[in-house]
Amino acid sequence: MKLSFAVLASALLLSACSEAPHTPVTTVNQLQPASPPPEMVQKPDFASYKIVTEKKQAFADYLKPGVNYINGLIENARTRLISLSSTTTLTESDNEFLAKVAELFNLPIPEAGVDKAWYAEALKRVDVIPMDLVLSQAAIESGWGTSRFAREGNNYFGQWCYTEGCGMVPSARSPGKFHEVAVYKDPLQSIRAYFLNVNRNRAYSELRDIRADLRKEHEPVTGTALANGLLSYSERGQAYVNEVQGMISHNQQYWSQG
Repeated sequence: MKLSFAVLASALLLSACSEAPHTPVTTVNQLQPASPPPEMVQKPDFASYKIVTEKKQAFADYLKPGVNYINGLIENARTRLISLSSTTTLTESDNEFLAKVAELFNLPIPEAGVDKAWYAEALKRVDVIPMDLVLSQAAIESGWGTSRFAREGNNYFGQWCYTEGCGMVPSARSPGKFHEVAVYKDPLQSIRAYFLNVNRNRAYSELRDIRADLRKEHEPVTGTALANGLLSYSERGQAYVNEVQGMISHNQQYWSQG
């Protein structure tokens, strides 16, 4: 059964503080956030694990339900977008849905209404992100869930905010910098923020182009391929991309289980 778009909107809307480092923030209206999947209610103490393999498995097992949940919502919305793209008559419900997509994914609807170009760009943005890419970035950015920002702020993806008091001040912040590390109500909010960031932020348009090209060629959408579009995610650039791809390759046993 498809989830309603009201559920999609409540699951994906987030505050402006969730955007990526070094990128202008766009504010969107907030709706009541969805509750985390039952498997994510009790957060493990990843730092307490003494055996590395057990910690990695616990980390993957904990975050997977949230990633699957958000990807499922996006798949439902994408299916509806594809259907509407070949429809000439839109209902009031259809127009409300398209307006929400436009708002969520920073893609204004043209004055003349939605057209082929708008649908094409929307389908670039409303698309899934592979599990191995999401979890590899989360592992890198949070130290497998052990960082202060993950433990105290539920921030697993190193995302920043720019309003004083919006998050946690990093101890290594350079003089003259004013960013903070965003704080989230729960880990699902961090996953949601990451998905919207990657799927709508202009810094990651290359990732979305790679994904669209793979779909056009009927090739698998893989985390390794999409990682090439993450040059702007870190100041380290290509070195960061290489680390993400290495993380994907070396930990497939954790990403693929369950």
